[in-house]
Amino acid sequence: MAIIQTDKAPAAIGPYIQGVKLGNLVITSGQLPLDPESKQMPNDAAEQTTRSLLNALAIVEEAGLSIHDFVKTTVFVKDLNEFSVINESYQAFFEQRGADFPARSCVEVARLPMDVKVEIEVMASR
Repeated sequence: MAIIQTDKAPAAIGPYIQGVKLGNLVITSGQLPLDPESKQMPNDAAEQTTRSLLNALAIVEEAGLSIHDFVKTTVFVKDLNEFSVINESYQAFFEQRGADFPARSCVEVARLPMDVKVEIEVMASR
């Protein structure tokens, strides 16, 4: 197992790592929508979705894979009433990069770290 660490995604805010590589498989920790440079976070769910995906992608790319290697995402949302907005942003993210959609789970949770609206984890493999 190799630990993945990049400055292109936010540092972990607890006792965990950004991601791991196990052979050809990369697993990211859940990515919050924090900009790794400014440490700021967008307010709306659509922008939070995009930022969380960008952070996960940065970790996957650090491991030598790409968006085309995403096989599974898990999307944690604070309010499923925002599902259509989140879904549109999620769809656009993959379409703009010419990538197929991975398998996905999307679940509503009571609360997320830093009271964000969206957190996304990714599994990627070649």
